Amino acid sequence: MTTVNVFAPAKINLTLHVVGQRDDGYHELDSIVAFASIGDRLTLQEAEISSLTVEGPEATGVPADMDNLALRAASLAPGGKNVAITLEKNLPAASGIGGGSSDAAAAFRGMLLLGEDGKTSADTSWAMPNAAMEPVASALLALGADVPMCLLPRVQRVQGIGEQLAPISLPQMYIVLANPRIPIATPQVFQALTEKSHTRMPAELPDFNDATSAIEWLGEQRNDLEVAARKLVPQIGDVLAHLAECDGAGLARMSGSGATCFALFSSKEAAIAAAENLVRQCPSWWVAGGTLGNMVELAAPTRV
Repeated sequence: MTTVNVFAPAKINLTLHVVGQRDDGYHELDSIVAFASIGDRLTLQEAEISSLTVEGPEATGVPADMDNLALRAASLAPGGKNVAITLEKNLPAASGIGGGSSDAAAAFRGMLLLGEDGKTSADTSWAMPNAAMEPVASALLALGADVPMCLLPRVQRVQGIGEQLAPISLPQMYIVLANPRIPIATPQVFQALTEKSHTRMPAELPDFNDATSAIEWLGEQRNDLEVAARKLVPQIGDVLAHLAECDGAGLARMSGSGATCFALFSSKEAAIAAAENLVRQCPSWWVAGGTLGNMVELAAPTRV
């Protein structure tokens, strides 16, 4: 019986400019998204009846039925196969790093490999735009605005409500993530916004010579949800302060709608030391560190 493993990397909003709101209530965004070498892992196996088992350190409270986006995304894959999914949950839920959306995208990637012979682990043709994929892309977007951007986990500029995706280049950087273990619902944060028409990023993004110059430029941009999120979860301010004080940290910012925050580093050694220090200083927090950038190869599904 065929078994497929697939990695679901954390999605990091390095910038998040809220630039408007449509008549249907959806918010227009201008964001730079990258992916981390930190994430969940899924195992898919052909089965008579579709099912989902959730395990791992962050499994508590994660639904194991059709409320889970991974199971819903798997049902959208062509071929109509039933599948037993085991989700190893390493990312905290409702934390602003796209865990559920990345899980959904990973489940979809895994189903495509499960359903077709001859694909290799590096084959990403399933994520290339084509007419046959358009109905599926719309269905994935309906699961959540973050799902399409997680399908091919590369550095990208995201506009519209999350459906306008353009790959960009950033130098390799290192990241430390920290969450005070307080879940926060994205709709609550958007409702708390008092201004919904902020400025966009420049139309043309600069070319960066190294991680330091990229981090400096990112620091000039914003996450427009941060003020609203901090009103709901004031502890976000404490997390940001700890991250900003880490030796070698070039930027500390909240990701997405929070409450996870990140610090960016140009040095791998500095990032490792910062994560280790944070674990000691704040043992009740969720803390993780890794590489930031394109995770397409790491996230490609593989047959066992």
